[in-house]
Amino acid sequence: MDINNIFAKRLRELRKNKGFTQEKLAEMSDIDYKYLQKLESKNPSSPSLSVLEKLSHGLGITLTEFVTFIEEGRKQL
Repeated sequence: MDINNIFAKRLRELRKNKGFTQEKLAEMSDIDYKYLQKLESKNPSSPSLSVLEKLSHGLGITLTEFVTFIEEGRKQL
């Protein structure tokens, strides 16, 4: 599994753990809902650092915590 797919899986997992819909997280992160759908899809795109920062803010965690959560998913493979 490549890093984009790991990111998509971990983002979806974290969003659901927080009890957010895609619509709610997109709103709270100030990103487009369709873009968030693409990030969580089976063929995800690579987010920029500014998008990672917006998502971490929307999720209520630090950017470091967010990246660490994603990295932990990669190590589990």
